[in-house]
Amino acid sequence: MKKIENGKLNISNLKEEVELFGWVSKNRDLGGMIFIDLRDRSGIVQLVIKPDSKYYDLATALRSEYVIKISGIVVERENKNLNIPTGEIEIEVTYLELLSKSLDIPFQVADNITATEDTRLKYRYLDIRRSPIKDKLILRSNVTFAAREYLNNKGFIEVETPILCKSTPEGARDYLVPSRVFNGKFYALPQSPQLFKQLLMVGGMEKYFQIAKCFRDEDLRADRQPEFTQIDMEMSFVEEEDVMSLTENLIAHIFKKIRNIDVKLPISKIPYNEAMNYYGSDKPDLRYDMRITDLTGVFKDTQFSVFKDTINNGGVINCIVVKNNAEHYSRKEIDSLTEFVKDYKAKGLAYIKFNEEITGSIVKFLSEKEIEELKSKLNIETNDLVLVVADKFNIVKKSLGALRCKIAKDLNLYTKEFAFTWITDFPSFEYSEEENRFVACHHPFTAPKDEDVDKLLTDKANCYSKAYDIVINGYEAGGGSIRIHNEEVQSKMFEALELTKEDVQNKFGFFVDALKYGTPPHGGLAIGLDRLIMLLTNTDNIRDVIAFPKTASASDLMSECPNSVEEKQLKELGISINK
Repeated sequence: MKKIENGKLNISNLKEEVELFGWVSKNRDLGGMIFIDLRDRSGIVQLVIKPDSKYYDLATALRSEYVIKISGIVVERENKNLNIPTGEIEIEVTYLELLSKSLDIPFQVADNITATEDTRLKYRYLDIRRSPIKDKLILRSNVTFAAREYLNNKGFIEVETPILCKSTPEGARDYLVPSRVFNGKFYALPQSPQLFKQLLMVGGMEKYFQIAKCFRDEDLRADRQPEFTQIDMEMSFVEEEDVMSLTENLIAHIFKKIRNIDVKLPISKIPYNEAMNYYGSDKPDLRYDMRITDLTGVFKDTQFSVFKDTINNGGVINCIVVKNNAEHYSRKEIDSLTEFVKDYKAKGLAYIKFNEEITGSIVKFLSEKEIEELKSKLNIETNDLVLVVADKFNIVKKSLGALRCKIAKDLNLYTKEFAFTWITDFPSFEYSEEENRFVACHHPFTAPKDEDVDKLLTDKANCYSKAYDIVINGYEAGGGSIRIHNEEVQSKMFEALELTKEDVQNKFGFFVDALKYGTPPHGGLAIGLDRLIMLLTNTDNIRDVIAFPKTASASDLMSECPNSVEEKQLKELGISINK
């Protein structure tokens, strides 16, 4: 068995005889002396083979990524390389054995390479050898260990829940698995362990956690994969503050242990409506300021027809201020920002530049009084740029919220590495234009605020829930809620969602039945492990932190899946393919 990690050897190991294994990273012939960089998971150590060695010819023939075993003596290097941990020593080889050869590799195993992401994913097993991927996977392992350590010390029990489940389509689309035994029927892969972890509370486990695999058939993006992992938690006899306090202490434990970063506790809280009003998002990035400001009152008597029509039609006028950066935005760049907000259904983007002269697309339409009110309300200084959207409330908030993030990234306005916040008081329902009804904002088992229980059937638009998300750097890092434990309230929630008794029985029958047998008050939260690792490693692509990820089209280029199956398999399952 391999006993020594190559990257851990140093000057304290001088004169020791060692046995090492690894991959040939580089092979160099320097005036008859062969120097080999031998790489394993821990790093690189330099080997030296002298011309009089009986292994000299074999050493000369070694190529990149050949796997070898060596024995040798640790000696001090003449030309030290203090940029690597092993740079003061090298190994004089006394034994060399070739264990495995390698074909020519499609890209170099190095930190900085030009290979496309598709190429790296096709040969992911080679990509994992590179430090940028390998180190992230090691950190991921350390994070899961830290989470288990913390939760175990807090009295949580780790329980595995089923992967083959019943389809309960109330959210994202399920991945379905056909049953051979029950022909024509299907299992579903879990979108989360939601029902099972609640049933564990009914079962009296009181504190549960799981590093849980979850599956959702939805459109992908840089921070989303079809299969993902959660640090999933549920606990009995708790209220919102209890769950949030435990979670933020777990986050603080992980950040301290993994990055030696002290997270200031308690983490601040922002109600959902306030987050949407000031940041245009329920996952605001607080590493910079640039809040959205409502200007509707400033223009209540405006003669500018665009603004006047917007107000008369029930719309709003909002803006963001880009402080001390007006000079960075030419008319061409403003036009580019205008096209950007149009992607969020905004009709246009007005702008004002404040310098010695006030200029912009709408200045000539504004009164002197309106200009002065703007300067006062927005605390305008020289070289400030004001960007304005006038439209329906949701369009204004979402377009300016997205624009705020784009500008901060373009100008690198971040003032801190990490910014944490809780978003609380989410709506219980959101209106689905597609289904022409109110649907659950989170899931049907989220408890409404006590004062809103009576609104479930009469005032859905103003019903709020005991739900909470933890947000880090503009990403939803985790989310959860207090659950409904009262059978009567749960029935009222199903009715509010327009689910018939037959719908409820077909989708959630076993769960609803369980609620009748003494259900404790309970709640929980799930942290997105992949996103957390993405944040801890300062990458913006979730594929970098998953060993074998899917592409943006949900395919695996390495194993070439999804793929077709034999007709025999389909017949056994009673399935035919419509082409």
